[in-house]
Amino acid sequence: MSVLKLIRGARVYAPQDLGVQDVLLGDQRVLAIAPEINLSAEWVEHVQAEGMLLLPGLVDSLVHIGGGGGEGGFHTRTPQMTLTDATLGGVTTVIGALGTDAVTRTLPDLLAKAHALEAEGITAYCYTGSYQIPVRTLMGNVTDDITLIDKFIGVGEVAIADHRSSQPNAAELARIAADARVAGMLAGKAGIVSIHVGDHPDKLDLLHQVVAESAIPATQYYPTHMNRNSELMQAGLAWAKLGGYLDVTTSTNAQFIAEGEIPAAQALAYYLQQGVPVSQLTMSSDGNASLPVFDPNGQLVGLEVGRVTSLYEAFCEAVQQHDVSIVDALHSVTLSPATILKLPHKGRIAVGADADLVLVEASNLRISKVFAKGREMVSDGQPIVKGTFAT
Repeated sequence: MSVLKLIRGARVYAPQDLGVQDVLLGDQRVLAIAPEINLSAEWVEHVQAEGMLLLPGLVDSLVHIGGGGGEGGFHTRTPQMTLTDATLGGVTTVIGALGTDAVTRTLPDLLAKAHALEAEGITAYCYTGSYQIPVRTLMGNVTDDITLIDKFIGVGEVAIADHRSSQPNAAELARIAADARVAGMLAGKAGIVSIHVGDHPDKLDLLHQVVAESAIPATQYYPTHMNRNSELMQAGLAWAKLGGYLDVTTSTNAQFIAEGEIPAAQALAYYLQQGVPVSQLTMSSDGNASLPVFDPNGQLVGLEVGRVTSLYEAFCEAVQQHDVSIVDALHSVTLSPATILKLPHKGRIAVGADADLVLVEASNLRISKVFAKGREMVSDGQPIVKGTFAT
């Protein structure tokens, strides 16, 4: 049985372009990167990768891993994410969250699902809380949850500018951020506040108010769905000037686009063109969220489900259709979210980092192999490791 894997001759994007390198994997980590590594033994598995690109595993900062939706009745609750929903799209790290429904979807279930995904082979973290304020927690408060529960790295997604939110005020949001910030300091975590931004004209006004009126910096907040419409995207530029982060959502449908949503790849390209540093920009899938479809009279006629694989598709679209460099597009789905979330072992190819890797064809970016913590999960674009109950 091989103990080490040696990936030979791939062009490595870490996400910075390292050129053609050999990469040695062992003990779930990257052990060495060099132009030539010569190891020949029965316990070394060689992966020939000449003419291919080696990328970090993607970090998806918002996935409803336990399912979401429910706004159209109990039958509209979406299914849980499966292992291959992530791995077939090169995603090796997910951050799970509750959404509108924190009644039939619970934090214990979310936490259990994260541990299940970890047991199946990828890395999973969670946010405590949900859309609502007061924040639902496991241990009675945000600080204890983030400090004492390893999987919890922040709180959210707290909803603003949305009819489904608790209509929070600046003092309430500042208190949540302060509690999360202190917890992050104590536990060495991000303590980030994931912010669901709806389509109300208030847009980011509440975030600007809370930053102006408190000692909590803009970087404590992580607003998502920033490509919901062009007005919100414009508001994002002012937020970015404060040093704030911007996350755009890759799961969508034709109706959302027709109503003004900007595709994530296009939104990423726009923000980069406007001079927003890629370190402040991320894409996330909002996987397993519900995507409602309405008829002309506003009646719900169908539901689609957000796809984690849309994250890799948006990366490809940014490169192939919007002239975003591979380095920048990759940064937005690997190193940027990993850095924002204080996951130093994720989102990069470096000695000591987790061996989360995606091997793709250089000509069309088609995924060939996916490794999660050194374990091969996908080969020739097909899953070779499946979830516990997959057929």
